[in-house]
Order: sequence, then C-alpha cells, then structure tokens
Amino acid sequence: SLPSTSPFTFRKLAGCTLFITGASRGIGKAIALKAAKDGANIVIAAKTAEPHPTLPGTIYTAAAEIEAAGGKALPCVVNVREEQQIINAVENAVKTFGGIDILVNNASAISLTGTLETETKKVNLMMDVNVRGTYLTSKTCLPHLRKSRNPHILNLSPPMNLNPMWFKNHCAYTISKYGMSMCVLGMAEEFRGEVAVNALWPKTAIHTAAMDMLGGSGIEKQCRKTDILADAAYCILTKPKSFTGNFIIDEVLLREEGVKDFDVYAIAPGKTDLPDENAFEEEKKLSGSQHEGPDGGKENTESAAAKPLSPVAETFRVIEGAMSEEYVRTTQGVFQFELSGDGGGTWYIDLKTKGGSTGRGKPPVTADVVMSMSSEDFVKMFTGKLKPTMAFMSGKLRIKGNMALAIKLEKMLSQLNSKL
Repeated sequence: SLPSTSPFTFRKLAGCTLFITGASRGIGKAIALKAAKDGANIVIAAKTAEPHPTLPGTIYTAAAEIEAAGGKALPCVVNVREEQQIINAVENAVKTFGGIDILVNNASAISLTGTLETETKKVNLMMDVNVRGTYLTSKTCLPHLRKSRNPHILNLSPPMNLNPMWFKNHCAYTISKYGMSMCVLGMAEEFRGEVAVNALWPKTAIHTAAMDMLGGSGIEKQCRKTDILADAAYCILTKPKSFTGNFIIDEVLLREEGVKDFDVYAIAPGKTDLPDENAFEEEKKLSGSQHEGPDGGKENTESAAAKPLSPVAETFRVIEGAMSEEYVRTTQGVFQFELSGDGGGTWYIDLKTKGGSTGRGKPPVTADVVMSMSSEDFVKMFTGKLKPTMAFMSGKLRIKGNMALAIKLEKMLSQLNSKL
C-alpha cells in the first residue's frame, strides 16, 4: 500500500534479523510479515506454543506465514516476564542468524480498569510485561544490537502526555505503557550514535484479537488494519540510526512519506468512524432543571413539563418511547448510568422487566451493568455521535458488570439512533 516512488521502499531489510516480542499474532506478526517480504530473519518471541482456546495463532503458525512471505523464521517460546527465557531466545537467535539488528518490543498486557477495580495480579502483569519485559528484552539485545550496522529498538508505546485524563480511568495501564515510553527516552539518549530507539503508536483503533475481546462483535468496522502499523514500522526501521528518540504516530509519519489514501487501511473503507477527541461539535446547552422527589425517584413530570427538559432527560424520554417487548426479550439486562455534569446523577434503563422502563434514580431491581460517564458524552453516545466502544477505549466511559450485556446495549443503540 506504500507508494512505489517513496524513498523508503528502496531500503530493504534483506538479511536483517528482527527480534519481535508478541509476534505470534496481531501487530507484532504484521510487522514480521512486512519485513519477511524483504527476506528478513524473524525471531518470533512469544508465549503461545499451543493453540489458544479463543485467540488465533501460535509461534509455529506465525513462523509458517513468515517463511511463506519470503523470510526465515525462528519460533521461540518467550514469556517476557521470565528473564531466562529472554536470554535463551536471544542466544538462540545469535547462534542461528549471527546477530540481532532490530528489536521490536510489541508484547503488552492491557486492563482498562480503575484503581479500585484493578486486581493486584493484573497490576503485576502489566508492570511485568509492559515495563519490566521491555526493559529486560532491550538490555539483553543491546550488546548484540551495538554490533549491527543499522541497529534499532522500536517500542509500541504512546507519546507521553501528562494530562490527567489519560490516567484517571486506567491508571495502572497508563503507567505501564508510559514506562515503555520512558525506556525510549532514556535508552535513546544513553545509546545515541550507537542504537536508534523510537516509539510507535497508532492514531486510531487497530483491529486485533485483543480489540475483539475488549470491544465485541462489530468493533472491527471502527478500526484500521494492522498493516498501517507494519508500514509505519518499516519506515522507521529502514531509517539510519541517527533517527532516534522519536515518538511517532503512524498516520503522521506515513503522510510525511507520501501516503495519501488511508482508506486502504480501513476494515470498512469509507465507513470507519474513528475517535478524535475534538471531532464532535459541542451540544447546544438547553435551559431547564430536573425535579427529583425526596426519595430520589423519577422526576415530577408535571413540574418538569413547565420547563424544557435537559438533553439527558430528553434522551431518556425518547428511549422510553422507543421501548418494545422485542428489546426486552432480546436484551434481558438492567443498565444503571452514573452521569456527571448538567442533568446528571443516577439514571437507569430496565430491559429485563416486562415492558421495559427508564427513569431517574436507581433501577427497581439490581443493575447488571453500571456505566459511568459525563452527561454530555452520554447524550453524544445515544445520538450516534460517539461510538460506545470508542468511548470505553478512550476512557470516557467506564463499565462495571456484565460486558456481554453492555455490547447488547450497543446493538440496541444503533437501532435507536434514528429516533434520537
């Protein structure tokens, strides 16, 4: 998909040895296959040796694909939490291919949960894989990278933005990914002139097996293919080692390299609705107030009728009007919303009890799913201006409870949007 006139298409990775963590599937495998087309040697350093019950691919199936693409493959069982496994794989790579030219730290663990909801074992996993695993793999490869003619380390990690919004909804995950980015900062300076060290991050959601697990069915239509990161990584890894200490966004780099058509990277060309923090127009603020009884129950409709409803109340009014036995029968869930801002507070949608209902306050029965977000984003989500999965991935929406039911609600939303 890269233009044939672009200069980096002539800088080949033939004969180069790439050590890629987490290369049995997803982004790591896509980068491996891109390099394999040049005739590169790929060390597949990943955990999956036996088929996983839900995730596709093993180190051996990835190796077969790499060989078929024109590269040479060395599958190695590596859990980056285990230092000895890293050391063994690096020694095996050097023995097999004579050295290591490129390290891609792609292996990563994710849990987009708040501080109180993140189990200690999940915190340990993210810190061990993302920060410690990246650090130890880099440390083990560096003596060999220093002997290469054009050595690179590439971490799949974000630019460091200390705005609290990137921390507040998934503090442990953000800390762990920024730990990978801090490795770039430190090592790029420490090994300047010897080894290039850079970070790569996508501008949009990328469709992987992990994304399917987080977002559920249909999420792929809002995503780009892993190819965009593979092409961006190829650009970086074929640059001279003086190109170092950079935090690169895939689309920004590819535009600089002459790519103009990004529809080729979309799972659903022309239909991808990808998140942009500032893309949504501000909702017109309506005057009016909510009236709540002393028991915290539904608002007094007689009092409220005298004043315009808030956007939140109007949204729930339309939802209740659109309720049907079919929605209740196919959903069978109770959803509680904790909304901050104008017209906020506790609201619910009951799609379990006969006929269904909505209202202010806690639901009549225990909620299966509790969703927390701002009133403004709630209205955007229910009017089709903000995709629920993207709201969740960007931290605008927090979900507790049954994720399968949350995904069912998203399907109902797509049918309601035309009425809202």
